[in-house]
Amino acid sequence: MDAAPVPGGEDFSRPGAQAYAAEWVRAVRRLGFVPLSATETERLLLVHTVRLAQALLAPTFSAQAAEDVGRALVEAHLTEAGVLDWSVRALGDQFLARVLPARADRPEARERVAALRGGLAAGFARALRDRTFSQQERIARSAWQARDAVEQALRDSEARFRAVFTGAAIGIGIAGIDGRIIDVNRSFADMLGYTIEELREITVDSLFPADDAAGMWELYPELVDGKHDSARVEKRYHRKDGSIVWTDLAVSLIRYDDGRPRFTVAMIEDITERYELQQRLRFQALHDPLTGLPNRTLFFETLSRVFDTAGEEQRVGICFLDLDGFKAINDSLGHDLGDLLLIVISRRLADCVAGRGHLVARMGGDEFVILMDSGGGLDDAVEVAELALAAVSAPVHVGDQQLAVSASIGIVECPAAETSVSELMKAADITLYWAKAEGRGRWAVYDPERSAADIARSALAAGLPVALDRGEFVLHYQPIVSLLDGTMLAVEALVRWQHPDLGLIGPDRFIGLAEETGLIVRLGAWVLRQACRDAEGWRRAYPDARLVVSVNLAARQADDPAIVDTVAEALTRTGLPAELLQLELTESAVMGAAGEPLRSLRELADLGVRLAIDDFGTGYSNLAYLRRLPIHCLKLAGPFVEGIRADGADAAADHRDERIVDALVRLAHALELWVTAEAVETEVQAERLRALRCDTGQGRWFGAPVPAERIRARLAGGELP
Repeated sequence: MDAAPVPGGEDFSRPGAQAYAAEWVRAVRRLGFVPLSATETERLLLVHTVRLAQALLAPTFSAQAAEDVGRALVEAHLTEAGVLDWSVRALGDQFLARVLPARADRPEARERVAALRGGLAAGFARALRDRTFSQQERIARSAWQARDAVEQALRDSEARFRAVFTGAAIGIGIAGIDGRIIDVNRSFADMLGYTIEELREITVDSLFPADDAAGMWELYPELVDGKHDSARVEKRYHRKDGSIVWTDLAVSLIRYDDGRPRFTVAMIEDITERYELQQRLRFQALHDPLTGLPNRTLFFETLSRVFDTAGEEQRVGICFLDLDGFKAINDSLGHDLGDLLLIVISRRLADCVAGRGHLVARMGGDEFVILMDSGGGLDDAVEVAELALAAVSAPVHVGDQQLAVSASIGIVECPAAETSVSELMKAADITLYWAKAEGRGRWAVYDPERSAADIARSALAAGLPVALDRGEFVLHYQPIVSLLDGTMLAVEALVRWQHPDLGLIGPDRFIGLAEETGLIVRLGAWVLRQACRDAEGWRRAYPDARLVVSVNLAARQADDPAIVDTVAEALTRTGLPAELLQLELTESAVMGAAGEPLRSLRELADLGVRLAIDDFGTGYSNLAYLRRLPIHCLKLAGPFVEGIRADGADAAADHRDERIVDALVRLAHALELWVTAEAVETEVQAERLRALRCDTGQGRWFGAPVPAERIRARLAGGELP
């Protein structure tokens, strides 16, 4: 296809543009007299077609090019009434399909086309109005010059004026300063549906509608009082039959030689078609083309107006609604059926709040918003949300399908003086996310404290990568002690964040964030290297201790294809013997995302590394797999150990937990596995675990997590951790 390059890096169809321009030429020549040849006209309109295409493809969109094209049509004397109508309709109906077929289905392209249609009409109308006004000014100048000419020139001028007055296509009316109409031409009378004689019997103000804009009522008296020499407005009149005609009204004050007001000359042009076109284009620009609801532009205009006019006590509320699972419907049943569903839902939402004065708008996709500015408070907002949920949840019949959908709603209701448009919408978006996170098909109310906590959590998530680069993470180690003789056999490495503002932060506040953001792989690799480095330091200083360092692997780390290389590299760089490193994995991490044992487990075991299953007993253990996996140790989950109490508050539960621990220890020993009990807090727990033949324990009873230096001190026989 032959294509012409345009700014923006995209191509438009030159054959399509030429065909569009040729069709434009045929329409223009069919509609009236054209002062140019067919070839010249086609060359001119092809240039305008290209300008419109370039405007649509421009990175920064502006409708100015369309206004320039409209003005150029008038300057080329292509001013027949049908030319504008055809040009605007063709721009909306044919332009994208012919000239920019690649963009024909893009919503932003259709929005730009709507703006170009308005710009073309506006440019055409302004140019036509300016030309008419220029002609009017020339006529007025001629009239004044005629007054100063000789009597013959005055008669000639009067004759010319009468010819123009009588035959002008625009309406011309002359009125005295008392408002009584002196004379009008035929165009004026026909425009308003009166006879010339009828108009000569009435006053100007009788033509003004009773509900006319206050500005016009003030403007005309000021004009006849001599405060202004001219005025120009777009104004509506009632025709004699009661119908409405919109006009472009230009009124000039004619004075006596001494400056006193004498009479007024009004020139009016019927712009009803242009005005209605502008109104249609504005409606299209401010309403969703699919559902007919107000779009996000009109919503934000209305919301801004509410804030601008709100009093000190006025409250504002919104329900921000999003359909649950709409993407699945689109993907499985098709976008056509999805569009029909959106139409039904939008109609239901509008109906459920009808009569309440609330604005229902479509924000885009499957998002809707209900604006409430009636001051009904939170109870009113919750009631509206429940009505909306009920309306959405009713079965929907589209085509031969019956669909059941639900929605989540975020509710924000507060005094308008305490927030802003952007803050209100941000709060609504956050609250909608809460509703979805809590199970969908429900509403949630904005909570400033919860939002602050979420913001703080987001700030921590954003600061994780920088903290890792700056070396803000540190390791603490918790002893793992033999229950037989109290010897420290191992330590578990636990990461902490030494935050510059918040101090020492525990892993419960940031490990989940690291997993969500994917940083857990980098962070885990750092923990592994640092733990191996510290353990090698202890080994060299106290070779007889043979202290094992146990490092947790997150599920994403364990599933990382490079995990074996990462572990091998850490051992090689630090020189730590592989048998002094233990890797702890949860049951779910051992089984992998597909429910199968990780392939990397045997490779890690082949390195000589010990493998332990952490929090054993809390997942769905596959004993058949467990028997065949290269596991060395099971770490009993803390809740089982915590159930072994000394106070006798619940003897039955205490005995049940002890039996569970006994069974798990026996199972582990049957599989020739070492058993470590976590969360050992009391001497009684330690004694009972020893009686159950549990091998090792860790918890507050044996020592809290401490920095590496404290572990070294314990190895040296000094201060206990």
